[in-house]
Amino acid sequence: MRNLYVDYGTGDDAVTALRDVDLTLHRGEVLGLAGESGSGKSTLAYAVTRLLSPPGVITGGDVVYHQRDGDDLDILSLTPQQLRAFRWQELSIVFQGAMNSLNPVHTVHSQLTDVLQAHRPEMSKADRTARAEELLKLVGIATDRLGSFPHQLSGGMRQRVMIAMALALEPEIVIMDEPTTALDVVMQRQILRQLVRLREELGFSVIFITHDISLLVEFSDRIAIMYGGRIVEEAGAADIYRDSQHPYSDGLLHSFPALHGPRRELTGIPGSPPHLAAMPSGCAFHPRCPKAFDPCAAKVPVLAAPGGQGDRAVACWLHHTP
Repeated sequence: MRNLYVDYGTGDDAVTALRDVDLTLHRGEVLGLAGESGSGKSTLAYAVTRLLSPPGVITGGDVVYHQRDGDDLDILSLTPQQLRAFRWQELSIVFQGAMNSLNPVHTVHSQLTDVLQAHRPEMSKADRTARAEELLKLVGIATDRLGSFPHQLSGGMRQRVMIAMALALEPEIVIMDEPTTALDVVMQRQILRQLVRLREELGFSVIFITHDISLLVEFSDRIAIMYGGRIVEEAGAADIYRDSQHPYSDGLLHSFPALHGPRRELTGIPGSPPHLAAMPSGCAFHPRCPKAFDPCAAKVPVLAAPGGQGDRAVACWLHHTP
């Protein structure tokens, strides 16, 4: 993703939800995307997959998919027919509130095989059923549940059926938009461990979106932090946890208790996220930032490597010359 912009609405009433977003997903990695509600995480997922509902519109930038054969595919220029073939085949998504995304009047078998019938019409009915059974086994569900309706499954099982559906065509990229929000902590960990195992087994890449940075620290290779529609920090998960460079990242990390080591006071972040229709001048975080100084209110910081550290990037005047 390069210089990606997304607006809601048009003309003078347009609200910019994504601003100049630069982000790269590497093959086979788990990229975590964290931030408070309203920071632009889901908008980014829907922009990349071309699933933005009106009045959302992509107003600038590029989204390029590098195929295994070496060719580059511009996702934003695909026709509806090309986009239909691309989705689920190369890129799939597990939606926010995914355990309620299953059709309540169709069985698990019907919904899993529907994906296969649409994208693999050459498959026989028996082959589609065999693949559906294989998918359920993959996510740890007994195959006798194929005939069940969604209301006959627990929340965690419905969640895993959605993950199985996303993996049906063995895509290269899976975007997971807060898929475990409605589940208890134990079930969250079970599903995420299963996801990591599947990633190692099948080799796909994951964009994992959540407001819970503690989950990302544990399961991601890299983490990107969003605030006010921008990426404000990007680094390896261990680097973010041990040495976050942006005050907002530090605030998120101190908003949950540590399970090990000495007790620490939970500080949180004062104030509320900015209203996208009335963004602050300069750095969007400066009204809430405990380390803000003169340039913060006047100039928007550039996302760049601090002090020549090429493996991370931060948008903060504490690490760059104003």
